[in-house]
Formats: sequence, C-alpha cells, structure tokens
Amino acid sequence: MPDTQILLARQGEITPAMQEVARREHISAEKIRQRIADGTVVIARNRLRQGAGACGIGRGLRTKVNANIGASMDYPDLDKELRKLTAAEESGADTVMDLSTGGDLEGIRRAILEATSLPVGSVPIYDAAVRAARTTGSIRGMTAQSIMGAVEDHARSGIDFVTLHCGVTRDTLRSLANSPRVTGIVSRGGQFTATWITFNDRENPLYENFDRVLDVAREYDVTLSLGDGLRPGCLADAMDAPQVHELMILAELADRAREAGVQVMIEGPGHVPLDQIASQVKLQKELCKGAPFYVLGPLVTDIAPGYDHIVGAIGGAIAAAAGADFLCYVTPAEHLGLPNEEQVNQGVIAARIAAHAADIAKGVAGAREQDREFSVLRKRRDWDGQLARCLDPTAARRYREAAKPLDEGVCSMCGEFCVFKIADDDQAPAEA
Repeated sequence: MPDTQILLARQGEITPAMQEVARREHISAEKIRQRIADGTVVIARNRLRQGAGACGIGRGLRTKVNANIGASMDYPDLDKELRKLTAAEESGADTVMDLSTGGDLEGIRRAILEATSLPVGSVPIYDAAVRAARTTGSIRGMTAQSIMGAVEDHARSGIDFVTLHCGVTRDTLRSLANSPRVTGIVSRGGQFTATWITFNDRENPLYENFDRVLDVAREYDVTLSLGDGLRPGCLADAMDAPQVHELMILAELADRAREAGVQVMIEGPGHVPLDQIASQVKLQKELCKGAPFYVLGPLVTDIAPGYDHIVGAIGGAIAAAAGADFLCYVTPAEHLGLPNEEQVNQGVIAARIAAHAADIAKGVAGAREQDREFSVLRKRRDWDGQLARCLDPTAARRYREAAKPLDEGVCSMCGEFCVFKIADDDQAPAEA
C-alpha cells in the first residue's frame, strides 16, 4: 500500500504537496513536514487528485474556510450547485463539501470533483441513507455493508476528506437519553447513525469497523474528519455530557488514526455561548493532542435566522483566535433553506473575515502585514489599490459606485471634509 503524507513525513521526506503548502503559508517546508508527522497539520488531498491544489490545515497556518454546497430533494439541480461552487471559489473558499441528498448523488459528486481544484469533502452516510430511502422507503434500510461501502465509494471517487460520525455509539446515545437536551441531535449524519443504531440494536458500523475505515483512508490518503454527531444545536445544550462523551471517543479514534498513518481532524460545535468558545477549543486541542479543529460557526445566539452568517462569523473569530484551524461557513439561509449563490458568497466572505481577524490575533505569517499595506493605500486615497486588495472587491466596488462622490479622490461620506484630503492639502506647497 502506498505511503500517506503522514507516513512520508515521519520518514523525513518532504513531498511536493508539503513544499506547495510551505510556499503558500510562508513557512519552511521542514516545519510543515514536522507538523504533519505529529498530526497537528493535515493536507487534505486524495491520492487520486494529484492535479488538485494542496491545502494545509492546522497549527500555525492560515485559518481555512469551507463552503457547503449540494443538492436537496426539493432542489436537485446540478447546474445550480456548480454555480454555487463557482461562487464559493470566487469568494475565496479554501475547500468545499458536497452535502447532496437529492438528485443524482454520484453524478453531482463527480461533476464537482471535475469542476474544481479545491479540496472536496463529503459525508458518505448521506449517500447510504438516501439510497436506502429510495430502495426501501426508509433510512432504516441502510446496512452495515452499505454504510461502509459508501465510505469506500467516496474515497475511490477522489473525495479528499470525509466526515464520519464514528463517535455516535450506543454509549453516547445512552448518555443522550439521560440528558435534558432541548434540541436533541441536530447533525443530519449523527441522526442517521443514531436511527440505524436504535432500529437495529447494534453498534455504529463506523465505530465497530474503524480499522477497516483506516484501511480505506490509508489506501487513498483521505483525511478523516471525525464528525460531531452530538454537537449542541442550541446554546442551552452546549458543553453537556453527550457532547463531551463523544469528544472523548473522537480523541481515542484520532490516536488510532495517527498510529495507522492516516491524517485526521476533529469537528466541533455548533451553537456555543460566547463565553464558552475558547474553553471548548482548548479542551478539544488538549484531548486530541493538537489535531486540526474544524468548527461550524460556532453560532453564538439562536435567535437570528437570516443573519446567521454574522452570528457564525462572531463565533468563528473567537474560536479560531483560540486555536481552531478550519471554519465551516454559515450562510444567511442557515436554519431556513438551501442557500443560493449570493448567500454562498455572503457566507464565505463572513467566514473569511472571521478567519483573517483570528489570524491577526494568532500572529499567522503575513496577516497583520496585509492590514498595514491596506491602511497605507487608504491614507493615500488609492481607491484602485484598496478595491483590488480587500476581501470582497466586487461588493466594495459596487458600494463605492452606488454612492459616487463629486470628487473621485474621496468618498461621498465626507467629501471635501475627508481627513486625508485635508491633511494632504495642508502639506501641499503654497502657490508662488
């Protein structure tokens, strides 16, 4: 079986993918190699996608942003998903995940993989559940073989990282049964898994057959993203016993993955009060020995549908500043419906703002310098320079042109009273 990035790193080899990540991150290739070897950095790229870009996620690297796309039963249109993929790429997403549960699942996945050079993630149990519902009338029709088979199918198709809810076990469900949770299980993959366990009165196949999962991941060098199936779905459920119980299991499985030469990251909450975010990130990092941490949001209030991209960006900035490595975007449509292209753009930009703010706080190479260079352009009133270098040039240019000033050297808010213009005029030499 070919070596994985983590096994090669342990052997002292610096691969082309490690060199590419080092160039992008302005860090030495040797540091990248060391961090991959100790499991604090992953490169999410399937062995079959050598033409795709190498994206490093983890300690000391720029905080990455993922955009979820994918068709649903109500909107099974591949063309729409490809347009959303383009919107995610143009907005600066680092990765995308195909979360399709409607339409031609295999065809959509294949089309997304062919259309992008970004790392692509997926949730194989969605595939198994949808197929079972179509053939037997219920997701209960899944079998252990079909669940494991979906993991193999996704790896074989070229998927770079897979979310697997291995920590939803019979024990964690007993913990859940004794919990006063308000929203129960809000993870779709977690609920699919829990339903199968309860209906069949059997252990989670992904947990029970984790060695087989590792064999598949090692064969294709797929990064495992151990999913938080019991993540809190509201602030009232944050940091309860089922969430912590699952995290303890994921920590053990992460150890097994690294020992087997498989790259692994851990997924996190969810809905978390502002004052708990840093402590939750630190707990995960401690228990999972610095494994890259991938968070959804976190969302810091439950009552802002339509603005959850802002809610998620607030939580994401705090989480990433505390050590989270990978932010899954949240769109304005979260909790309301399938996002469209504009909402994908808004979600990516909001998450990128959060990621960059955190990178400044963490001292990530080049982050603070970007802001300084931009501020110099602002002081000079170099509008073209500013618009070219901001996080969303399209939106910035649209706002400026919508309120165009009489004097193009200023903005229409201050006009002739622009502080920079006044300072420049004061310093200009007097006419002879």
